Amino acid sequence: MSSTVPAGVEDIYTESVDAALTQADAPPDAPLWVFGDQLGPAVHALPQHAEREVVLIESAAVLRRRRYHRQKLHLVLSGMRHLDAELGDRSTHHRTETYREALEKVGRPVVVHQPTSHTAVEFVEQLRRDGLVAAVLPATTFARPRDEFTAWAGDENSFTMENFYRNQRRRFDVLMEGESPVGGTWNLDHDNREPPPKKARTLGVPDPWWPTEDEIDEQVRRDLDAMDLPTVGEDGPRLFAVTPDEARKALTRFVEHRLDPFGPHEDAILAQDPWMAHSLLSVPQNLGVLHPLEAVHAAEQAYHDGTARLNSVEGFVRQILGWREYIWHLYWHFGKGYAKRNEMEHRAKLPQWWTELDADGVTAACLSSALRGVRERGWVHHIPRLMVLGNHALQREYRPSALSEWFTTSFVDGFAWVMPPNVVGMSQHADGGKLATKPYASGGAYINKMSDHCGDCAFDPKVRVGDRACPFTAGYWQFVHRHRGRLEGNQRTARAVATMDRLKDLDAVLEQEHGRRDF
Repeated sequence: MSSTVPAGVEDIYTESVDAALTQADAPPDAPLWVFGDQLGPAVHALPQHAEREVVLIESAAVLRRRRYHRQKLHLVLSGMRHLDAELGDRSTHHRTETYREALEKVGRPVVVHQPTSHTAVEFVEQLRRDGLVAAVLPATTFARPRDEFTAWAGDENSFTMENFYRNQRRRFDVLMEGESPVGGTWNLDHDNREPPPKKARTLGVPDPWWPTEDEIDEQVRRDLDAMDLPTVGEDGPRLFAVTPDEARKALTRFVEHRLDPFGPHEDAILAQDPWMAHSLLSVPQNLGVLHPLEAVHAAEQAYHDGTARLNSVEGFVRQILGWREYIWHLYWHFGKGYAKRNEMEHRAKLPQWWTELDADGVTAACLSSALRGVRERGWVHHIPRLMVLGNHALQREYRPSALSEWFTTSFVDGFAWVMPPNVVGMSQHADGGKLATKPYASGGAYINKMSDHCGDCAFDPKVRVGDRACPFTAGYWQFVHRHRGRLEGNQRTARAVATMDRLKDLDAVLEQEHGRRDF
């Protein structure tokens, strides 16, 4: 049943939820307010909420506050309305101008689990002071409680994901043999960096699980049309799970048919295969309908059953129990001002062709394909995000905070906690190295190696100057030149500076790239 609390969640969170309820002296029948990214049983099915009405609120003000991708709004509203239908008489669904207006209609203080952004937390605290919220409970849609991470991190401002990941594996006993990792190695990334198969148009794995739209989806689409919101991107069929039942079907399909081939080519790009062997589980996880421990345990079981190779399973576990949890905790650990960090002093405005997702106006095949994926689906996998979109933005000095906001609103799995560490820290290196040890910048050679884009592109990844000069290759050397003082002092990037100094056409590259607009 979709209303079953995921295994292990009660053991992790019961004590802290009980303590928060007791401290606030919240009545056992106080309504439970559920945000649009808290839609799973790890929230509403906890035993502490057995007697509670569930309050769901669609705020028109929130929906039009930012220019979200059309399909992202559809997913959130569809998830909320499907939960309302599942809970039946237990839930009350409000459609009001503001959250406050709906809570005033409830008529008594509600309890709510901690929301997933600094702004929302401040808002909820104000509602608590105003008497509309009785208790704020811990977030339960992640594996590691925030207080545990705080204790683990201490006062450190910089630490590696690898240390956190190993601690996570031990904490949750995943892919472990006693105190040692299964297979004797923690990190199998070296087995998961293969380029796409030569001359292949697709990876050739079974399709992901696809949802079937229903009357709720049809009504969501009609309502979005009627609201005429300032959206970006195309409308389209719903491609991602929005209920626990759907999420488990998507997880099962991935584990049984796609997990084994996932690992080796997880960093590869094929223009005709946007999904490759990726799980497509980021949306249901970020809506709260699939708990990370469910996904991790299912993958681990596939390894023990002999149906998925270890490097694929380890790579998937690393993405969820490692990176995703790491990003969640760093969002809070680094604080509210982190999203404004700009250590590289990049201040260029995002161009209109970028914000309008004008893929057809872009010549570079890789960049056009990535923008088209965002326009058509609100989704591309992590390598087009990092090494195409992020790499381009880094070379062209887009303002990190604006870029982070763009990723948050334009991607269907983008939420306020997701993008600042991923974009400001990982992609744009704007935090001065607090999250990543080097900027993720590269020339066209990397894209040529890991994708099939360059063969059909008007630009040549080997050419730096002239009509066929690849904007990633030439842009990379411009980036290295501009930031040589920072890069030559980093052992991971010092070699790039030395290589640049040997380029005989560097002056021509710099002159060409100054103010370049032909991408």
